[in-house]
Amino acid sequence: MSEALLKAKGLSITFGGLKAVQDVSLAVKPGTLCALVGPNGAGKTTLFGLLSGFLTPSAGHVEFLGRDISGQPPHLTARQGLTRTFQIVQPFGAQTVRENIAVGAHLHVRDRRAALREAEAIAQRTHLHPQLDKPAADLTVAGRKRLELARALATRPRLLLLDEVLAGLNPSEIDEMIPVVREIAASGVTVLMIEHVMRAVMSLAEHVWVLAQGRLIASGTPREVTSDPTVVEAYLGHGTAQRLAAQGAHTGGAR
Repeated sequence: MSEALLKAKGLSITFGGLKAVQDVSLAVKPGTLCALVGPNGAGKTTLFGLLSGFLTPSAGHVEFLGRDISGQPPHLTARQGLTRTFQIVQPFGAQTVRENIAVGAHLHVRDRRAALREAEAIAQRTHLHPQLDKPAADLTVAGRKRLELARALATRPRLLLLDEVLAGLNPSEIDEMIPVVREIAASGVTVLMIEHVMRAVMSLAEHVWVLAQGRLIASGTPREVTSDPTVVEAYLGHGTAQRLAAQGAHTGGAR
């Protein structure tokens, strides 16, 4: 069994009286594509903040490559190979797509021309190549999502945390983005994604953790967690799992 690339042990954080994340432990193995799902307000983005150093845990710790990185400044974590994207995309609007991607490349590449060349190669991987010289402000929502992904890839991550990279996209744009994420994982980058688009989770993820009210309530394959009554209750409300089971039994009996 492969040693985990990332481990969270007993992670908790409280804002005022709100327990946003409570005693969360998980381990991400290298070379996997995994997902973190849960209803709105479950604490998923807060957990990403803890894993990536944007937040310091009240309790517990984070290990990356066997080292404790809890609360370490994000730029140092990124330099070590752990990079995250953000749900709300904020590119440098006046700069071109090429220049935006090069910002990520500068984490490892000092020479500007080399960073711009690296940006061009990454644009090919994220299907942004035709828009390299376009101002980032002129991109569509789908284009900005690809740019956020490209900037993160430019930092040369070993582990990429994707925060709702499909949010705001229409069905055809989602269909175009899914293979891009799959190809990134196939290239050797380990991926942990927060996602609400369950058909993407079912298509992409090998393993899924389910977060609700700041706690992990289930983990397993996508099929296992989506058939778990506890997960159904968390998403659809109290009593839903029983009603669905009763409806299925009634339908089965009517045949």
